[in-house]
Amino acid sequence: MISISIIGSGNVAQHLIKAIVQSDQLELVQVFARHPETISHLISSDKITSEIAALKEANLYIISVSDDAIQSVSNSLVFSDKLVAHTSGSVAMDDLNDSNRKAVLYPLQTLSKKKEVDFTTVPLCIEAQNEADLHLLTEVANHLSVHVYNVNSDQRKSLHVAAVFVSNFTNHLYKIGNDICTEHQVPFEILKPLISETAKKIQTLDPADAQTGPAKRNDSTTINKHLAILTDENQKEIYKILTKSIIDHGKKL
Repeated sequence: MISISIIGSGNVAQHLIKAIVQSDQLELVQVFARHPETISHLISSDKITSEIAALKEANLYIISVSDDAIQSVSNSLVFSDKLVAHTSGSVAMDDLNDSNRKAVLYPLQTLSKKKEVDFTTVPLCIEAQNEADLHLLTEVANHLSVHVYNVNSDQRKSLHVAAVFVSNFTNHLYKIGNDICTEHQVPFEILKPLISETAKKIQTLDPADAQTGPAKRNDSTTINKHLAILTDENQKEIYKILTKSIIDHGKKL
């Protein structure tokens, strides 16, 4: 059984805790949390510590904190020559402290504390400094998910940017759509089947082939009508930028 300690208690850490606890091949040794009460509902108190120096022996230590805190947390570890991985999409593996063996275990998924996720479906992007550590990390990842990918730091940064476009930006567009519906007293619920079908289409179609709408058709009459409806200047600017991007892409085909 592979022993693991987690450093952190945020969204990603909490989902990792649940996934590790559910595995019969992995042992959750300990979790470091500055505020133990945030994870007291997940594991027993004897497995929680608020002292970084009190971390017990484990095969793998996973730093799951905000990106800007990874390096300082890594520097604060009192042990050496242990396998330490972080869970960030945008932080390089080499940013970890040199006193320990470095690795990355990046779950490419939007994770929220209040939303349950089947962790076995979450793509895990892994990286390690040497073959032995990569082998152990692969074993850990395979016990957590059926989707495991060897991805280096540069590739992972590109994936993270792509993920922002397809998830964070897309969700912001949902928010704008909801705002427009609220302004005009139309239920946002009406749009949910469209959102669902759009997401389903790219499971079988290339996104370029799935594109529809007035910008795809270069329908200037409809585009101008839409711009006239929008009362928020920020919404208008976003509409214009995305419309131009779709039209320009069509010209390149």
